[in-house]
Amino acid sequence: MSINGGDQRQLVVDCCHCQTRIPLPSVIPISVRCSSCYASTRVASPGSTRSLYSAVAYYVDFLFSGCTIVSGNQVSGNTGDHNGSISVGNTLRPLPYNQAPPGPPPNVHGRKKAVICGISYKYSRHELKGCINYAKRMRHLLIKKFKFPEDSILMLTEEETHPSKIPNNYNIRMALRWLVQGCQPGDSLLFHYSGHGSRKRDYHGDEVDGYDETLCPLDFETQGMISDDWINATIVRPIPYQVKLHAIIDSCSSGTILDLPWLCRMDWGGNNTWDKASGVWKGTSGGEVICISGCDDHQTSAETPSMPTTGVMTSCFIQAIKSGQAATYGSLLYFMRNTIRSGGGGGGGGGGLRQEPQLTASDPFDVSAKPFAL
Repeated sequence: MSINGGDQRQLVVDCCHCQTRIPLPSVIPISVRCSSCYASTRVASPGSTRSLYSAVAYYVDFLFSGCTIVSGNQVSGNTGDHNGSISVGNTLRPLPYNQAPPGPPPNVHGRKKAVICGISYKYSRHELKGCINYAKRMRHLLIKKFKFPEDSILMLTEEETHPSKIPNNYNIRMALRWLVQGCQPGDSLLFHYSGHGSRKRDYHGDEVDGYDETLCPLDFETQGMISDDWINATIVRPIPYQVKLHAIIDSCSSGTILDLPWLCRMDWGGNNTWDKASGVWKGTSGGEVICISGCDDHQTSAETPSMPTTGVMTSCFIQAIKSGQAATYGSLLYFMRNTIRSGGGGGGGGGGLRQEPQLTASDPFDVSAKPFAL
């Protein structure tokens, strides 16, 4: 279909998350991804009945001026990323690439950006003592050890004075969009969260255990939680070739909080295998995403009794790096798990905790050989 100028009837669909109007090609794809919020919307043909799982396409009269169509004058319904998903906004634009683009290789020393969120829920029945301290320690580690520029780290805590940096639902979502916005090959991104996590029943059939994992913003009781589905659509699926994102999540029920496709299973001896972690494929657009979380989906993540209070997972993570036990992802995970089992993470006593940090990834890799680097 060729569009040059003048009035045209355009097939569109409304984003299932933010209701942005998304133009469609002449051959209706299985799903489209919104360029505003990155949510994926399954598309039903015009005249179909709307369901919980799809939005119905419809025609509108548009005035176009040189709108560009992907691949010249045609778009195939099964092109793009998984299951025919394409990424479009107010104009139809090229798909995120899933392989090396032409030209010289990118600079391996790209930008570093981080979002650090610590929520204490102060003066509520959900109060946590140390989450703001976790955030401060993580910021210090990123600046001193991993050379993140101070002005590239966005802090969200209740101690922040600017309204946009209070860790409520809206601000966390905006911060995560900022984190991945404009990322280029060579960039290294990080999301650290310390606060409450929870679960809710999955009604879309993409969870192996039947539950979506969630983060609990400061105002979650009135504005709701942030689900793993939204997190995946926002900061996992858009990650392009040669961009790396790490997520360090210290909360309950956080094992698969990014809905990454692969979960590393490690036994007490450090032997490991990769299992499929999701009922459907939810990978990236060619980049690499790795998540280290405080516990399995059905477990709780504890705090230390020390002052100032620090999360057991956060404490073990920092301890592993400072003691030289994080040469590889495997040695990092093994150290954290053994330290928590023995009670050395500050979790109290000598009896250890029923809490096992988890490692999930967009693609499986040799955890014993791959160097840990942010």
